[in-house]
Amino acid sequence: MRNRISSILLIVTFALSAIAHYLHWNPILQFVISAISVIFVAGFLGKATENVAHYAGQRLGGFLNATFGNAAELIIAIFLVKEGLFDMVKASLTGSIIGNLLLVLGLSIFAGGLKFKIQNYNVSLAGLNGSLMIVAIIALFIPAVFLNTHSITQKDTDTLSLIVAGLLILAYIAWLLFSMVTHKNYLADVTVDEDEELPHEHAPAWSKKKSILYLVVATVMVAFVSEWLVGTLEVFTEEFGLSELFVGAFLVAIIGNAAEHSAAIMLAMKNKIGAAVEIAVGSSLQIALFVAPVLIFVSYFTGRTMDIVFTTIELVAIGVSVFIAKSITQDGSTNWYEGLLLLVVYIILGVSFFLV
Repeated sequence: MRNRISSILLIVTFALSAIAHYLHWNPILQFVISAISVIFVAGFLGKATENVAHYAGQRLGGFLNATFGNAAELIIAIFLVKEGLFDMVKASLTGSIIGNLLLVLGLSIFAGGLKFKIQNYNVSLAGLNGSLMIVAIIALFIPAVFLNTHSITQKDTDTLSLIVAGLLILAYIAWLLFSMVTHKNYLADVTVDEDEELPHEHAPAWSKKKSILYLVVATVMVAFVSEWLVGTLEVFTEEFGLSELFVGAFLVAIIGNAAEHSAAIMLAMKNKIGAAVEIAVGSSLQIALFVAPVLIFVSYFTGRTMDIVFTTIELVAIGVSVFIAKSITQDGSTNWYEGLLLLVVYIILGVSFFLV
């Protein structure tokens, strides 16, 4: 019954979003309908990915979950790049990183901690994730410092951005090789009660062929509804007097990652905090080390390169998020109070971005 209702809502919201776009309804109404549609389509994409992951195996399945989990945001960002809205792209990337590290991780740890007093996970994985995020901060920090303290031409800035983007992609590929091939047992999750199963551990809802088909269909749906959503952002931003920084960092980021948010919280409440941490932190890593660099190369091929120079506010927000997330996760155990601390930092940043 629940699945049938979800399917109906998916079809209805997607159809309404298409009608609103092609019949040129009020832009604000278009934004609201498209935003709701993105949430349902992202959920459909997440379920299709879970089913494909069941057939692909645990390691490859984990990679697929991370990749398609960020598909909605990547596609939205690509359309923003094509529109030349580079500031909003960077803001959405910033929002995705801090949203995963503070909101998703915070809610997961808080919800899991209310049910289980102490939750444990792999300390080595937590340490490596933290180190990777620091590398990402360094890669974002250095171009900004050099641009603001020295006279670098636009051409040199573009060249530096492309080189840094290429190095980050190489680092991410090496991380996949390290975590999924050479050291997969070293980074295995802490064993918990076996009677609590993960959502993707039970029998898949669809056959292998149907799962692949639905994954393709869901990705196409995300592409369409993302384009419709992006087309209304400028009007929405102007109508309510919001900054591109706030819209990109909070609204777009939360909408694009809706499916991942619910999945991480659900896993934490099943005492699978390791999986929840991997979703939250792993998604942030993929945004910083893969999605952002890919967008720079996408912009290069459109004829106008988006530099990797983030604003001071964005760098501070990302830096603070990485610092507190690494501090809380490095000991390999969590409780509800640590989750609350992450949420407090997220709210402080949210209010600050809103007032900019």
